[in-house]
Amino acid sequence: MVTLQKVHGSENSFFLFDETQLTQPLTNTQLATVTQQLTNAETGLLGGADGVLAITAAPGTAGKMTVVNTDGSFAKLCGNGLRTVARYLSEKTGQATFKVHTDFADLAVARQPQLAEGVPAYSVEISPVSFAPQDLPFANLGVDRIVDTVLPAIHPSLKFTAIAVPNPHLIAFVSPEVLAGSDLERIGKMLNAKNPYFPEGVNVTFAEILDKDTLFARTYERGVGFTNACGTGMSATTLAFILTHPEEAAFDRVNTVYNPGGMVKTIVHHDGERYWIELIGNATVTATITLPDTALLAGDWQQAEIHATGEQAEYERFIDALPHRKLANTLTEGV
Repeated sequence: MVTLQKVHGSENSFFLFDETQLTQPLTNTQLATVTQQLTNAETGLLGGADGVLAITAAPGTAGKMTVVNTDGSFAKLCGNGLRTVARYLSEKTGQATFKVHTDFADLAVARQPQLAEGVPAYSVEISPVSFAPQDLPFANLGVDRIVDTVLPAIHPSLKFTAIAVPNPHLIAFVSPEVLAGSDLERIGKMLNAKNPYFPEGVNVTFAEILDKDTLFARTYERGVGFTNACGTGMSATTLAFILTHPEEAAFDRVNTVYNPGGMVKTIVHHDGERYWIELIGNATVTATITLPDTALLAGDWQQAEIHATGEQAEYERFIDALPHRKLANTLTEGV
């Protein structure tokens, strides 16, 4: 038998499962297939999800996280997902601070005070950070670094910043009208189909500056489409905010980033040549699901035993009291 959790960070939802429960870990092909079956919005479990978070053992850390998008592609990192993995491993090991292994780095995570009654919170490290074309990658744009740069091939007037964290992100600060318009979806679809500019695709975020140290961010995510939130996207966007609007944001200062699924806090650090970001937000478990290993591999949900946790109601009370909920609801209508 294997026990899964349905989890979310800022309503960016996942199925989380610990592969150490299985007789043997899944191959990448099996993991991709299981993800596509679980997360399908029509035929998957509990209405599907944005991806799967698989945990395996990793010496010197509490565990390794592998992130698989709903289309079966593998992501380099997921900040919202990492918070839920941090919670799972914290509860499994009893540790409040530790590291989680990813293919790019061992990342520091820590349990934090609740955001509200019944809303557990964790902080996670988002790194490494790079602006280099080969790390994003991008080409055929006439530049070797994109920071506050107009890219006519993509949009005639918006200024973009491209940052790998290590997921690739393309960010623009926009007016409320552009945020609510069609450009984000058009650009997201264009750059995640076959194209000469970002050949491996790229996450695209539009952000509105609401106040000093305060943003609203919306992301079209590679391998997924529109999501309620993108943790690495909000982290990269905060760094771009500091670099392009230094009068309104600064290093080592707490930022508030609202999103269609809720809110996170971010703190950007700069040590010499190294940037890294703390991402702080909820880690909510909405349900636990128990089923046989064979049923998981076969995509047979009839044998699943599902237990709701009640945490979603607490989370919804929290976000309903946040500023900008009307904006969030307007942006997600019909998506």
